[in-house]
Amino acid sequence: MGTPSFIHLLAIAYGLVLIAAVFLRSPLTEAMRIDSLFLPGAGESTRPLNGLLGLLIGGYALWSLLGA
Repeated sequence: MGTPSFIHLLAIAYGLVLIAAVFLRSPLTEAMRIDSLFLPGAGESTRPLNGLLGLLIGGYALWSLLGA
């Protein structure tokens, strides 16, 4: 296993922030929400989409970091 890439670590951190955006309402999580960036009618009903995308982004970064 090689040394961790800064990009991989950032992607894992972003995935965690997206997952936290489902449960927490803070300025950081509100600014990083993907649904509010791309969906015109984003609200509480589209908030769970961030958890799914956070799992995908963070999981893929972790998987590629581990060299699988």
